[in-house]
Amino acid sequence: MSNRIAIIGGGNLGMAMAEGLVSSGFIQAGDLIVTRRNLSLLSSLQQKGVAVTTDNRDAVKNARWIILAVKPFQVKEVLEDLRPVLDPLKHILISVVTGVWIKDLQEVAGPQFPIFRAMPNTAIAIKQSMTCICSENADAGQQQYVSELFSQLGRSVLIEEKLMDAATVLGACGTAYAMRYIRANIQGGIEIGFSAATASLIAAQTVKGAAELLLTANTHPEQEIDKVTTPKGCTIAGLNEMEHQGFSSSLIKGIVTSYKKIVNDM
Repeated sequence: MSNRIAIIGGGNLGMAMAEGLVSSGFIQAGDLIVTRRNLSLLSSLQQKGVAVTTDNRDAVKNARWIILAVKPFQVKEVLEDLRPVLDPLKHILISVVTGVWIKDLQEVAGPQFPIFRAMPNTAIAIKQSMTCICSENADAGQQQYVSELFSQLGRSVLIEEKLMDAATVLGACGTAYAMRYIRANIQGGIEIGFSAATASLIAAQTVKGAAELLLTANTHPEQEIDKVTTPKGCTIAGLNEMEHQGFSSSLIKGIVTSYKKIVNDM
């Protein structure tokens, strides 16, 4: 059966996914269709051979994989519109809609469908997302396909749905936490003599390199820290001062506070 993909909702996220899947070679442009009310905003995709339409039903008729990339308040309306043409023996649903649980999708589409819920972060725009995925009624082959799909857009991991709120904090809010650290690093760099532009470059590339060390070597952060901390050196002096000021505990408290906010607002 064809693995044609329909992305329902060609906004920023939907377009980023489409661009990434085509440019990576994961799917041929002709096997991808994207929907949006204003088709002029999809002209860049259309020029690459991606099919575009304003008709959601038409988009899913010949698709196997249906990616829902609409706003949370639109999910029910969109699924109710699609329901007459959805077939649990043919279609597999993937939702990248924030805060919408699998049970919410099943209430509208029905319990028979294989359904995936995926949570990418904003780095998907440059194919560097960390995407957490969970599923219901999906077999091993379908799970592998979806994992490979999101791995074209960064990295992906399969988790239990009960961890999705925690994944939102660590993987999505985490982008903001990392940016705040980089901003502070830039400010410190300016204070010790660098221009803002040079400090920004050094700070951002240093964080990128540190992350790549962990991902490539599969080491623990402390192992990499040990490599740059010498006895009576400047690194350990700076690290200890940060810890005295509550660096690690503040970050941990922030993560837990964000998580409690999500859970308590449900």
